[in-house]
Amino acid sequence: MSQHIESPPSAQHVELNVKGMTCTNCALGIEKYLKQEGLEGVNVDFSSGEVDFDLIEARNLPKLIKGIEKLGFEVVKEENPAEEKGLSKVERYFYFSLIFTLPLLAHMFISWHWLHNPWVQLALATPVFAVGMWHFGRSGWNSMKTGVPNMDVLITIGAIAAFGYSLYGTLNQLGPDFLFYETAASIITLVLLGNVMEHRAVQKTTSAVRELSNLRPESAKRIVIREGKEIQETVAVSEVQQGDILALNTGDRIPVDGTIQRGEAEVDESMISGESLPQTRSTGEELVSGSLIVEGNLRLEAKRVGKETTLSQIIDLVKKAQADKPEIQQLADRISAIFVPVVVSIAVLTFVLAFWAFGLSFQQAIIQAVAVLVIACPCAMGLATPTAVVVGIGRASRKGILVKGGRTLEKVAEIKRVVFDKTGTLTTGEFKLESIHAPTGELESVQQVIHSLERHSSHPIAKSLTAALAEVGIIELTSVSETKGLGIMGVDSSDNQYQLGSFRIAQGLTDQDQHSLYLLKNGMLWATVDLSDEIREGARQAVEFFHRQGIETVLLSGDRQSRCETVGQSLGITTIIGEQFPDEKLAKIEAYSRNGHTAMVGDGINDAPALARANVGISLGSATDIALQSAQIVLLRGDLGLLTELHRISKHTVKTIRQNLFWAFFYNVIAIPAAAVGYLKPILAAGAMAMSDLVVIGNSIRLRFKKIH
Repeated sequence: MSQHIESPPSAQHVELNVKGMTCTNCALGIEKYLKQEGLEGVNVDFSSGEVDFDLIEARNLPKLIKGIEKLGFEVVKEENPAEEKGLSKVERYFYFSLIFTLPLLAHMFISWHWLHNPWVQLALATPVFAVGMWHFGRSGWNSMKTGVPNMDVLITIGAIAAFGYSLYGTLNQLGPDFLFYETAASIITLVLLGNVMEHRAVQKTTSAVRELSNLRPESAKRIVIREGKEIQETVAVSEVQQGDILALNTGDRIPVDGTIQRGEAEVDESMISGESLPQTRSTGEELVSGSLIVEGNLRLEAKRVGKETTLSQIIDLVKKAQADKPEIQQLADRISAIFVPVVVSIAVLTFVLAFWAFGLSFQQAIIQAVAVLVIACPCAMGLATPTAVVVGIGRASRKGILVKGGRTLEKVAEIKRVVFDKTGTLTTGEFKLESIHAPTGELESVQQVIHSLERHSSHPIAKSLTAALAEVGIIELTSVSETKGLGIMGVDSSDNQYQLGSFRIAQGLTDQDQHSLYLLKNGMLWATVDLSDEIREGARQAVEFFHRQGIETVLLSGDRQSRCETVGQSLGITTIIGEQFPDEKLAKIEAYSRNGHTAMVGDGINDAPALARANVGISLGSATDIALQSAQIVLLRGDLGLLTELHRISKHTVKTIRQNLFWAFFYNVIAIPAAAVGYLKPILAAGAMAMSDLVVIGNSIRLRFKKIH
């Protein structure tokens, strides 16, 4: 940013990569710190290590980075901190601790005298304790400063209690009954092992973003003219500018969005659109970044580069979606925020009751209190929702379904009604011109007028007519205007007024409403047009599926009622409503949404208001800017059968979240009392705590692979 700002500064969106977050409590701590600094738009995702927020003054950024690092985390420059070279920090800590912990545990099974020496045990436990205090102690202390104490507070207190009690016994020569060095070391080592396994498991849940990121090539071959000669130079993709000409050959990944300037190739677009078969692309056609040239050679003119490319937008969309919290997570977050103080209180109460009320030994009371601290696991509750959401959204994205957020998945699972647009949604939008009825001798003139009018429109019908009449000449129109729901109007150089649209414009002029389009000349009916359109792939499958699920289906369109009924009845749609203006469609969607969760499926352009108002807006089409922005869900491939996959994934994601939360709550409800009454030793408690996290993460990963029926 410029250092000389005279006008009020605008917010700069900052994205940071942060290492060291292991659960949602870590994320909550960073989030609370940034909000305390007055920042807005704060989003922290522990699974990907990404932290983003809106910043007014760039000079505050170093201070904020330093503040995050004071909390015990590390801000790194790598684009994807989740992918580390070699051993991660937590893995190094674990293996170091394991070397000293194994001999400590061995004294319980081997009668070697020197292993039972308290000073040897102190020497073995001290390095592990130091690592634990450096790793867990700093994190726990810093989390308390933010007001959101994390699990590391419990681990730290438990380890200090066990090590401190043992050290007191050693210094005062109180005998083996006061030695719990192996407990202190085992707590730290086992929790580190849990963190290692958790870290690796979370990486698997975030594989969708990494797979998409891997589609971005690092370099591109740019065509330049030097000394009158055309040569290729290899440049970093970040250096490619709009308008550059790139050479692409068999096996190359397409680095940017662009238009084919020359050549033809078979292109695999499966990772972007979900389309399994390679598509033939030739001169003039658009290609999107991330696609693969299966066979062929071509020249591509760069149109969208950097963060403007389709692939970058999809990656950004998936990242934001995976960080989005469903409403079901809010309860778990509230409980996690107060969990640590409650557990510390229970541990203190356990010690007090065990020692004073029940007359247990000081040693046993300490053991039970430490076991309570170690067994408690707020991480399992924090991991329950985000891991399932990340896996669910990742699975959907691999099918060519982009879901904007965990809340959206939750809403899809609850829908009671699905409203479909007709043209371009239930039908392909690629219309076939059947016939034109015109006065004798005037057919060519009618064709020219229709061609001249429709070439100014982007409506699917207009595109089909323009293609069908490509060989017909055009006339010069002095003005052209289009009114959504009515059609298109134009005036020629002789002041003749033409209007082409649905039966609405011909009412009162004819009672024949069976035609697709009507052409008026100077307010009088001049010609009619008959078109045919085909049902979109997967439409019948989707409607039948929703009916089996007890979900109502509605066809809501601006097309004639008779044509809507033809399409709707052929698919078995429950309710058919035609001849609706955009504002009328919006009113219908508002009414439906008030009467139960409603999904709207449209083409993402004309239906944008209705898509935005529905509980869930689902847009069809290829990965265009409009499709990516107009709805909460984008089906990148024009197959309505994907709706069945979407609904199944949503249902199973919500089911997985509920299973995870049940396990997390059930585990703590059972484990904490068991530890308090002495049924669990600290070592077993540490192992059980690590296992609770892995059960939750493992259940989420299972969602990625299991068959969904």
